Amino acid sequence: MNFKNAEKNDIEEIVKLYRAAIRTPGCTWSVDYPNENLALKDWERNALFCLKGDTGELIGAISIDDDKIVEELSCWTEWMKPGAELARLVIKADYQNQGIAGILLGYAMQELVERGYKSVHFLVSKTNYRAIRSYAKLNFSNCGSVDLYGEHWWCYEKEL
Repeated sequence: MNFKNAEKNDIEEIVKLYRAAIRTPGCTWSVDYPNENLALKDWERNALFCLKGDTGELIGAISIDDDKIVEELSCWTEWMKPGAELARLVIKADYQNQGIAGILLGYAMQELVERGYKSVHFLVSKTNYRAIRSYAKLNFSNCGSVDLYGEHWWCYEKEL
């Protein structure tokens, strides 16, 4: 597997993965979010990454988010700042339940270390039980909850 910055020509396929995840258990996404415009903005900020198989097949994607509201939440541990939010984690259906999300998260967290961050954090839908189990296995700490964007979220963080 190959973790790398997404290329502009990967965006269309990444958006297809976003669309395929809509209405799966625990997913809060819609046709409006995440969309191609957001993926393009992530790419322009050098914050969109993908995981590809040995044949070049897109397996998953993740972004470093740029959401000031989330960054300013009071639940994040002060001594672990600066922290960064990883968001829009998506794995192609054929590759789910094989530990790929953990691999993708590991690569993305290493990218954050290289960028000088001390911690990583996530907002996770309170109904996304698979993600909640995954973050527990990866030793993320639940540091609170918040209601934002019309959803109820758990706040997870981990020191890098």
